[in-house]
Amino acid sequence: MNTWEVYAVKYADRNARTRADSFILDDDHDAPHDMDYFIWVLRQGARVILVDTGYDEEEAKLRGRPIRMDPRKALQPLGLQPEDIGEIIVTHLHYDHAGGLALFPNAHIHLQAREMAFATGPCMCSDSLRAPFTGEHVCEAVRKLYAGKLTFHDHDAEIADGVSVHWIGGHSMGLQAVRVRTQAGWMILASDAAHYYENLFKRKLFPIVADAGQMLRGFDRLTRLASTPELIVPGHDPLVRKIFADGPAAHITRLDQGPIKELFL
Repeated sequence: MNTWEVYAVKYADRNARTRADSFILDDDHDAPHDMDYFIWVLRQGARVILVDTGYDEEEAKLRGRPIRMDPRKALQPLGLQPEDIGEIIVTHLHYDHAGGLALFPNAHIHLQAREMAFATGPCMCSDSLRAPFTGEHVCEAVRKLYAGKLTFHDHDAEIADGVSVHWIGGHSMGLQAVRVRTQAGWMILASDAAHYYENLFKRKLFPIVADAGQMLRGFDRLTRLASTPELIVPGHDPLVRKIFADGPAAHITRLDQGPIKELFL
């Protein structure tokens, strides 16, 4: 069976954080805790699927969260231009995952139907639930819908041979993870179903949560979907860049060959 190459592409980080920003009821809540921001590239021959889009300079200024590199520029070492991206799996519509939808004009996007319903429904009347969303990004997803460039999924769906999406929920009501067949086995791009390895393996809830029970059950589902726990890739953990191999540039990590170092927590 054909396998996919998988790359994690870092475009931003936030290093003025503490463990209280990453874990509910952490014993060492004042300790520093860094966060990386990634998008992911799946490639099999000429076919490329982008997982999430990051966010751009405009959003960075609005939120006071600078990016190190425009997502379009970050993809260039992989030989990709924005116009080359024909498919995007959007794991959820939070600003750091869907904030660059307008950067990829030719892309058809894949989204859980319940994520669109969540992001446009009555829950957005709550300041706390609305905070990770930006209205313009949600509107861009609606524009894709009306342009015939959006496919909704309900729970699990195959996107391509060896690539599927799986509804998890928890962090956002329509959050989906991505399962990819690689030479190392079935890999799970958890996105924000597990921001950090510690969320997953120590079952620690991330503070931005729409449904705590779903988040906890999601940790178990990620484990069932992956060939081995080592092939679960969290969405924001700097450790990813330390335990997987370097890619074609300093900000790119190759994932599909499996980890090259053992994870210690």
